[in-house]
Amino acid sequence: MSWYKDGLKFECTQCGNCCTGGPGAVWVSEEEIQAIAEYLEKPIGEIRLMHTRPLRGQKSLTEFANGDCTFFDSRARKCTIYPVRPIQCRTWPFWRSHLTDEKTWNDLQQDCPGINKGDLVQLEVIEARAAEREL
Repeated sequence: MSWYKDGLKFECTQCGNCCTGGPGAVWVSEEEIQAIAEYLEKPIGEIRLMHTRPLRGQKSLTEFANGDCTFFDSRARKCTIYPVRPIQCRTWPFWRSHLTDEKTWNDLQQDCPGINKGDLVQLEVIEARAAEREL
């Protein structure tokens, strides 16, 4: 049985920390690119060209030089594509790599003020989000 069998507390504070910082990869599928284009009412080719990059045989969202996602509005501290953000973003922080043990989970508090705050997220929801990211 997992160490978080009774659930975990998490509440998004909309701080934007998960959209900023050092370089990384936000994997994006063709379906997600299409959804972003439709949401922004932009041609899909423009989204591909301006907001994605090839990386290790996949597509990732691009970042500014400071590591911020190009869809992050730094003034408002908000994601400009929040309703259609990629699955990697939607499933944060319930990634398998964050759920290995309690220390790993608690260490996330350094970057994410919503860890161990707010309502209890049930085991079934945590597992569903972790599995969704793996698809």
